[in-house]
Amino acid sequence: MNSKSDITSSTVDDLYADAEHWHVNTGGETIHAKRLAGRWRTIKWVAASVWLVYFLGPYVRWDGRQAVLFDIPNRQYHLFGATVLPQDFWMLALLLLFFAIMLAVVTALVGRVWCGFFCFQTVWTDVYTWIEEKLEGTPPQRRKLDQAPLSINKLRIKTVKHLLWILIGFLTGFSFIAWFTDAPALWSDFFSGSANPAAYVTVALFTIGTYVLAGFLREQTCFWLCPYARIQGVMLDKTTIVPTYDAQRGEPRGRVKRGETESSRTLGDCVDCNQCVAVCPTGVDIRHGQQEGCITCALCIDACDQVMDKIGRPRGLIRYASLDELEGLLQKPLLLRPRVWVYSAIMGAALIGILYGLSSLAAIDLKVLHERAPLFVRLSDGSIQNKYTLKILNKMPEELAVRISVTGPDGLTVMGAEEPVLITPGGVTPSVVFVKMPRQSLAAEQMPIMFQVEATRPTGEIVSTTRESVFISPRS
Repeated sequence: MNSKSDITSSTVDDLYADAEHWHVNTGGETIHAKRLAGRWRTIKWVAASVWLVYFLGPYVRWDGRQAVLFDIPNRQYHLFGATVLPQDFWMLALLLLFFAIMLAVVTALVGRVWCGFFCFQTVWTDVYTWIEEKLEGTPPQRRKLDQAPLSINKLRIKTVKHLLWILIGFLTGFSFIAWFTDAPALWSDFFSGSANPAAYVTVALFTIGTYVLAGFLREQTCFWLCPYARIQGVMLDKTTIVPTYDAQRGEPRGRVKRGETESSRTLGDCVDCNQCVAVCPTGVDIRHGQQEGCITCALCIDACDQVMDKIGRPRGLIRYASLDELEGLLQKPLLLRPRVWVYSAIMGAALIGILYGLSSLAAIDLKVLHERAPLFVRLSDGSIQNKYTLKILNKMPEELAVRISVTGPDGLTVMGAEEPVLITPGGVTPSVVFVKMPRQSLAAEQMPIMFQVEATRPTGEIVSTTRESVFISPRS
């Protein structure tokens, strides 16, 4: 009987690095992957269910309006109780940085789990092929139907399948538009012909794109169109945990012989059943190692574990593991990897910035510009007057009447703020005020003063903000 030591390291290297064994479908055949129930298939469906937020999110209401609304025409972006204007879009840069680094971290640690479990191309393709299986049957039945001559039954099945595919594509495009306008109103506007022309164009593009990418191109999108699939290759190393075939345990392959006992067995655990290949949505043979087509969906693990259960051998011939682990090398603890700390520091800084930005968002914002020419005016009674331009930003969806007040040294008076100022929703409204200080209150050349604007929303909520400025007087 061959022992594990009989399999040399060169054999393992050949199995994992010899690219001539790789198989990449270039579109010459349609891959009909077999579906098997299992732990990873269940996890895959649970992960895919996250996309229900994409379809249902626009219909969540908050404070009488759509909870999440990207109102581009009015340049307002409502996130539940917060309203983000273009002036606050620095937070978007931090958000994109956070997710980009998180994607890099996840890929470096556990491979292409985004591709295998969360990517919209993978999820939509999975749904499309699930519909195909329900209507056309198992992979052999689907291949037979594809090769069969056109008949009434074939036409009926294919028509229903493609109509369902188109419907899903339409709902994908419609849901995308719903994030940018009031979703309930969009239904009536869209089907009555009164929606914006851009809505019809966008829905049409999404419908066609989803139909073609998920229905026909499928894994070809991952191979040739997706840039992330290429970038990920440089993020993996020998410590990355990915679905991996244990060659030392599985080789040499061979069928189970009748009457063979464990002591008389001369072959490895792999019975060469090809079930790992049959369930792979990209047609990859995981036994030839990690390769371009593997999206780490782990469906091959389910298939192999089921075969091992049937023949009475332990699970884990294909499992999530690193190449270092399979070669028996010492695993470096996660917290001792420098890039984990670097990635975590960048993500932490970005997250802190985002949380700070959201927590510091105010319903109204105020900027105070001091007149520079002249810096001050001496009045006939000896008092000093400064001129200020207040720029008031209204982040609320309704017009507000704000009251302006100024606090500072004793004797300070304000002119130009006697009446409330109406500020437009989502816009900046300027207002000019004059601040006067009597001579006896001039204690320094520059003295701090505080401007405050306050308004009452229709809901009764009082919103306000303050801004510090300086009062400038002549030198003593």
